[in-house]
Amino acid sequence: MLDLIILSIHFFICFLISIAIWRGAKDVDLHSSSRGAAEMRPDGLIFIGKEEDIKKSGRITAKIDGREIVVFYHEGKFHALDSRCYHEGGPLCRGEIEDINGQACIVCPWHKFKITLETGEGLYEGINPLEPSPTPQWQSKGVKQRIHKLTIDNGSVYVCPPDLSVSFDSDYFAEKYKNGGELAMGKQSHSEAAE
Repeated sequence: MLDLIILSIHFFICFLISIAIWRGAKDVDLHSSSRGAAEMRPDGLIFIGKEEDIKKSGRITAKIDGREIVVFYHEGKFHALDSRCYHEGGPLCRGEIEDINGQACIVCPWHKFKITLETGEGLYEGINPLEPSPTPQWQSKGVKQRIHKLTIDNGSVYVCPPDLSVSFDSDYFAEKYKNGGELAMGKQSHSEAAE
């Protein structure tokens, strides 16, 4: 009985720690200002947040014209990309960052798809069956996730509006979740969508 109590306490503590970790991430809806529009500079750059705030939290999500983006601060660099995974729209803002062959990658929490923060390439592990002793190696699927260009000016982080004349696989889910997140999917949970 004592073992069961200790195990329950352990799981409860792990649960509280996981909540504390995710509370560090900051969400920003850039359309919630009194003007009804994101703060945009004359040069077209859109304010995301203060550099120090993003460094502290490690990540921040924002909506620009209804499109969810996530900005990561990892190993001294800022990276911005569509917040919804190109595969099935998983929330990349909740993913873990892993190093794969020297590249920082976000791992989608839904299906473990790996996406480089620097380029938006989808990575997979595959083998060449023609090799005498085939061993799995990381391969690129090509650029699948839209990357957003960032500018840091006077302690503020800005993103450039996306060039929609070039399309990426993540655009489909960015549009599908636009202006409502889960509501845009008819409140359909991920488990229902997977069925």
